[in-house]
Amino acid sequence: MRELRYKTRAAASGQTTSMVVLVHGYGADGSDLLGLADPLAPHLPDTLFVAPDAPEPCAGNPFGFQWSPIPWLDGSDETQAAARFAASAADLDAFLDRRLADAGLTPDRLVLLGFSQGAMISLHIAPRRPLPVAGVIAISGRLVVPERLAAETVARPPVLLIHGDADPVVPFGDMAAAGKALVAAGFDTYGHVMTGTGHGIAPDGLGAALQFLKQRLAG
Repeated sequence: MRELRYKTRAAASGQTTSMVVLVHGYGADGSDLLGLADPLAPHLPDTLFVAPDAPEPCAGNPFGFQWSPIPWLDGSDETQAAARFAASAADLDAFLDRRLADAGLTPDRLVLLGFSQGAMISLHIAPRRPLPVAGVIAISGRLVVPERLAAETVARPPVLLIHGDADPVVPFGDMAAAGKALVAAGFDTYGHVMTGTGHGIAPDGLGAALQFLKQRLAG
């Protein structure tokens, strides 16, 4: 199991009662999403923000990291990419357990917020954990191997899907496909469309994420 490097933003109140793990996309790093703590933290004063780096250097960006290769972007082998995605999922899963233990928190006090490839790996991990996390926010991502979801689901945390309808990287239609599979597998699933937004996070999308966080981590 590989240890993931990470950065944190401490709970503003000095008392940690919840955690948000920010899972970055392909070619980025933890710092790329840790900036989201700036607008979110004032509304979540007891929340610790944690932003890990993916375990692999990114083939498409030597200054960033990846959870796995992306064959249509970097020409990698499909089978190897799937195996490396599974290995990174195991790394991130173990990372969550360690960070929860360090903070003295239970899984129901954790929300995963992932962007792009980080959304994909978050949606993959959360249903397969033995105990449900408080929720998953998946922004501009997709559900990997949706045909296996129902059979492999162990826990059913609520899920918020956020996607721009002008996304040129991860097709907007992947949001509906993920939602359909999640609902069919028994997940409470919510959606927010960022109108006119490409592959990014618009202010209204961040607002929807904040409302979900406040609801899931209240108290």
